[in-house]
Amino acid sequence: MEQDGNKISGTFGSVGIGQGSSQERRARKPSGQKRLKLPAEDRLTRSAIHYLDRYGSSSENLRRVLSRKVDRAARFHDKDPADFSGLIDAVVEKCIRSGMVNDQAFAEAKVAADRRRGRSQRQIAMRLRSKGVAADTVAGVLERDETSDLEAARIAARKKRIGAWRPEPSRKDHRDRDLAALCRAGFSYQTARCVIDEDPDSDDSSAADETQ
Repeated sequence: MEQDGNKISGTFGSVGIGQGSSQERRARKPSGQKRLKLPAEDRLTRSAIHYLDRYGSSSENLRRVLSRKVDRAARFHDKDPADFSGLIDAVVEKCIRSGMVNDQAFAEAKVAADRRRGRSQRQIAMRLRSKGVAADTVAGVLERDETSDLEAARIAARKKRIGAWRPEPSRKDHRDRDLAALCRAGFSYQTARCVIDEDPDSDDSSAADETQ
């Protein structure tokens, strides 16, 4: 029994030594983790330029990207990410002044690209707002948009091969499903019905094909 007791005591003793204190475990960094440098304005500026070289961005979206980067680095060094908010503001303002970030131009480019893909005004507005573009900027850009939802719905229907672009034998059976697909994409019921029920040989539906 005494021998067994020593074994048990030795086992628990070795576990305690191997684990170390809870404070030491919290302080220990995961092995193999890349050492991150503390945020600095010059490094954040380089990160912003690298990101903007690859992606279009609104000012708010760029702020979110830099905030995530700062958050990771600050927490690596056990610092409060809020202490570096001034650096993020400075870099974003620098990018705006230089013209690398322009919310108006970003929104206009997104609207043009999304219209070519057959997206509705409602869907485009939601996508722009999710990127941090101000509501008044979104409204102004969409007000000047020359593509109607009807044109965009025809493009969407052609891409999805629904409505007038579905083979005749199955068109009637899939009518309700096709209407629902366009409505889910943000088009009004009236617009969806017009596109789904139109004559596939009409000039309007042919024109939608020719634009793609």
